[in-house]
Amino acid sequence: MADPMTQSTQISSSQGLADGQNSVAAKDSKMSDSFLSSSPVSLIQSPQVKDLVHWRDPKKSGVVFGLSLLTLLSLAAFSVISVISYLLLALLCVTITFRIYKSVVQAVQKSNDGHPFKALMEKDVSIPPETFHKHVDVSLTYINRFLKQMSKLFLVEDLIDSLKLAVVMWLLTYVGAVFNGITVLILADILLFAVPPFYEKNKTQIDHYMEIARTQVNTTMAKLQEKLPGAIKRTKAE
Repeated sequence: MADPMTQSTQISSSQGLADGQNSVAAKDSKMSDSFLSSSPVSLIQSPQVKDLVHWRDPKKSGVVFGLSLLTLLSLAAFSVISVISYLLLALLCVTITFRIYKSVVQAVQKSNDGHPFKALMEKDVSIPPETFHKHVDVSLTYINRFLKQMSKLFLVEDLIDSLKLAVVMWLLTYVGAVFNGITVLILADILLFAVPPFYEKNKTQIDHYMEIARTQVNTTMAKLQEKLPGAIKRTKAE
């Protein structure tokens, strides 16, 4: 029979190991939640963006959709430099015209209202160092995660995932043969503002068919994985 002191030591060691594992798991969960909260997905799921793409305020959504589509169409017809130059030139023409108009009005009325953009000129438009460092750190997190994922895919850590990437790249070669990058962005912009209202109206039917498709894909992937040699089957991280 084991000595009571030895049993007590083993129990304490087991509890300490369990506490350490729980601490690591909690830390990983916290880091994951922090990353997801600052990811582009969280930005898309933010209430402001949801209200825009679901057309809660038709006027605001229409303005945003119209401006974004007009910008993309301009980029499709002209170079980036030309589009930026025309936009800045139009803005400059508006501000100069308004400045001259206010100066003439002040001269006629003999008033001394000062510069029409004085309130805007007094605002601080500088970027605080803390904000800059915060965004740099977030961007670095994205870059490191992307590099790590690409390393796993191209070095075939998981054959299934690498095959998925190969299929996606193969399909994109056909997309690239038909559309250029700007055309894809235009289609994405249209779908971004068209799909959410359609999905909201037909949510039940779409979810039903999506579940059927997901089940079929999972079944096919499971059968494919079973046929692979044991050395290259998907392994779950412990």
